[in-house]
Amino acid sequence: MTEQTVRIGGHRLRLSNLDKVLYPETGTTKGEVIDYYSRIAPRLLPHVSGRPVTRKRWPDGVGTEADPAEPFFAKALEPGAPAWVRRFPIDHSSGAKDYPLVDDLPTLVYLAQVASLELHVPQWRFSPEGERRNPDRLVLDLDPGPGVGLAECAEVARWARAILNDMGLDPLPVTSGSKGIHLYAHLDGRPTSEAASAIAKELARAIEADHPDLVVSQMSKAARPGKVFIDWSQNNGSKTTIAPYSLRGRAQPTVAAPRTWEELDDPGLRHLLFTEVLERAGDPLAAVERDAGPLRSYISKRTAARTPEPVPEAPHAEHAAKGLPRFVIQEHHASRLHWDLRLEHDGVLVSWAVPKGVPATTAKNSLAVMTEDHPMQYLDFAGEIPRGEYGAGIMTVWETGTYELEKWRDDEVIATLQGRDDGPLGRVRLALIRTEGHGEKSQWLLHRMKTDAAGRPQSDGEPVVPLDHGDGGADRSEPSLPAAADLRPMLAVSATPGIARAAAERWDRAWVEMKWDGIRGIGLWDGHRLRLRSRNGNDLTATYPDLTAVDLGLGPDPAVIDGEIVALDAQGRPSFPLLQKRMNLAQPREIEREARRTPVQLYLFDVLAADGRDVSALPLAERRGILEALTRDARPPIVVPPVFDDVDAAVATSGRFGLEGVVVKDPRSTYRRGERSEQWLKVKHTRTQEVVIGGVRPGKGNRRGTIGSLLVGVPSADGLRYAGRVGSGFTEQTLGRLSELLGPLGSDTDPFVGVPAADARDAIWVRPQLVAEVEFAQFTPDGILRQARWRGLRPDKSPDEVVREG
Repeated sequence: MTEQTVRIGGHRLRLSNLDKVLYPETGTTKGEVIDYYSRIAPRLLPHVSGRPVTRKRWPDGVGTEADPAEPFFAKALEPGAPAWVRRFPIDHSSGAKDYPLVDDLPTLVYLAQVASLELHVPQWRFSPEGERRNPDRLVLDLDPGPGVGLAECAEVARWARAILNDMGLDPLPVTSGSKGIHLYAHLDGRPTSEAASAIAKELARAIEADHPDLVVSQMSKAARPGKVFIDWSQNNGSKTTIAPYSLRGRAQPTVAAPRTWEELDDPGLRHLLFTEVLERAGDPLAAVERDAGPLRSYISKRTAARTPEPVPEAPHAEHAAKGLPRFVIQEHHASRLHWDLRLEHDGVLVSWAVPKGVPATTAKNSLAVMTEDHPMQYLDFAGEIPRGEYGAGIMTVWETGTYELEKWRDDEVIATLQGRDDGPLGRVRLALIRTEGHGEKSQWLLHRMKTDAAGRPQSDGEPVVPLDHGDGGADRSEPSLPAAADLRPMLAVSATPGIARAAAERWDRAWVEMKWDGIRGIGLWDGHRLRLRSRNGNDLTATYPDLTAVDLGLGPDPAVIDGEIVALDAQGRPSFPLLQKRMNLAQPREIEREARRTPVQLYLFDVLAADGRDVSALPLAERRGILEALTRDARPPIVVPPVFDDVDAAVATSGRFGLEGVVVKDPRSTYRRGERSEQWLKVKHTRTQEVVIGGVRPGKGNRRGTIGSLLVGVPSADGLRYAGRVGSGFTEQTLGRLSELLGPLGSDTDPFVGVPAADARDAIWVRPQLVAEVEFAQFTPDGILRQARWRGLRPDKSPDEVVREG
């Protein structure tokens, strides 16, 4: 068995059984299937984007010609699918079912990982709000009956083309990879699915009337031998057709391959294997999606009523403006701080996300990731994109101006940008060079050229630094944070006291901190006020005004600090259940009231940046000195707890005072953003486990009418593995809050792998989107939590971050 965890488009995905053979006759493995879908994505995605996708899955392979395997047909998104997979519900007689939308490479790779070899889509798309639109294409399925083949289908296709051309439609062919040929023609979105079906039906009858010896339009299979059946019913809004570029679950790994009309004239016309499709250039079917427009992806990710961003009604580009093309660089405080570089080209703003901004010198390049094209109105956009919306966070204009273009190819762009007279950029010649992928999510290098366009040496620029955006406006002010500061915290690995003690001996010195029972808080200090982010990037600034609306006395210089937000009980001990009262509030009045009842403190243990410089590469012992200097005049609620030098004594002390445990660190460790490192080891007294809630069992007795217990799971390679029930530790307030949160997530699909029939008997399933933390005694051999007790929700974590502890 081969297995690896990869990061694709910002998402972690575990790939397993890569050497498993899915096509026995050719020896094609799952790894090769994933590779095909990864490489064909730029051509496939435009044809499925925004459409609900049904799948045929062959987890154990397709079998052989003599002994084919039966597939699993999947409509609703399968249990255990990552939370980041976009989905929209479609009503069925048994209730609404969530269908996946394959709009990006991570989702496509996920479906390949679960052996969804065939992808089927309707001829209509969802609107950004999830409403069903009219079809944007018409399809004819030319299906050969016994005794005829592709040559006869090609002949019928040419007859259909002549009629469609007379109707103002320009059809394009796809060899289906199974038996016949599909013809696609673009529609302008005005006909309904019923009208499109009627058009296709009449066309099929007309061809049948002219060529009764070869064509049949009736559904009866008895009428098909020796003829080509024109299946017009694929235009029904409830029907789906194999997606262009999808693999087929046949004995050979063939593909639904777009073809040219010239190819259909070839007497040797045959279906293509996936290896042959990869060798072909371009997309012969691209014109069918032409009215999707370059802004289709942008519009699909945004709802005008929910975001201040410009959202055009139609996905078309604007006419080019006179004069030099324009550019904008926006500073974007989203889940991760980055800069968005946008260049006017062909009536849109072609865009890249640049985590570290424009390189200040020719000696160092910046990574740039291509994003969706943006409308021209984005040139001067600044504001706060609300939480929960795509790209949530504060955006301001860092620089804007015009540029002189030297080269624009699909893998290289060279231009000289001229910023504002008083702007930070000045005049700079830049090159963007594609290094991996195509289209959205492709990776590029942003390079500062050594010479200007005339060949003269180009001077270095100023480092790109974030600005103070505390008011969410677009005004520029003094730099507040160094460019290298991002907000991904370093994480610890679980260990026993013995393992931690042995590690400290290897390091020649123990560095032990108490483990505080709260939530991680990364603080961005601008010299006056603190902004707070959770470990998964959510903005916590408004949630904890007792930390962010006061002067904490951290000095006039910007800094990035790392610590734990805690609430203390009556004995002065951090209490995670007490902190729960603060974690899920959203209304300012509720937050203000609870802040008075349950104040919080920020226990600091590290610093990532100070005095305008990145210090994360320094050893922990040196960073501690910087932290102590930074907090010398700090005011409550800032606390810098002491460090211990004896593992056993620290463990004993934390147990005696009822604390959660300790964290043992290598004093030489650098700060490794976003990584879980064995240079930091956490030792807990009470075993805790993050879990994903996937079901509810109704309460009985004094809990009648509310939640009796929660059914929870832990993600695994084969899905959301059932981990048991949690039925104790709840307050009435907690049960009420959980009912509010879980009610809208109701589902008719069991999300778990391995749930026993007894536990599932009266369960109410919910979509697995909420993460919680429980205490427990131990795991049973089959992965069930023993004596699990509720600790609280973890809104700072997403389901794909949950891992089994120990």
